[in-house]
Amino acid sequence: MTTRLDELAARLREFARERDWEQFHTPKNLAMALAGEVGELVAEFQWLTPAEAAALDDETLGRVRSELADVTNYLVRLADVLGVDLLAAAHAKLEENERRYDADHYRGSARKAPPLAP
Repeated sequence: MTTRLDELAARLREFARERDWEQFHTPKNLAMALAGEVGELVAEFQWLTPAEAAALDDETLGRVRSELADVTNYLVRLADVLGVDLLAAAHAKLEENERRYDADHYRGSARKAPPLAP
């Protein structure tokens, strides 16, 4: 079954191929580009109060939407290059976090759980 994420990965793959950019899309380069885009997303929120961040004006929301798209595209491209099923990895991580952060013990708490035993 093809997901919308698979379709996006294929479109990004083709985008890079058409421009002969695969040579630049190494895991290191993609991870660095992803980090840069996350930084640009964070910069949109840097000096906002929590209330301002929760109620963005249309102009700021447009910039945030654009940065979220950049982050998503680089993340999906990196996962594709590495052969990682991003949705499967996300679900597996959520299952791990459900075990680590039992709702009855962590509800309303920001404390960190101890590492899982190997």
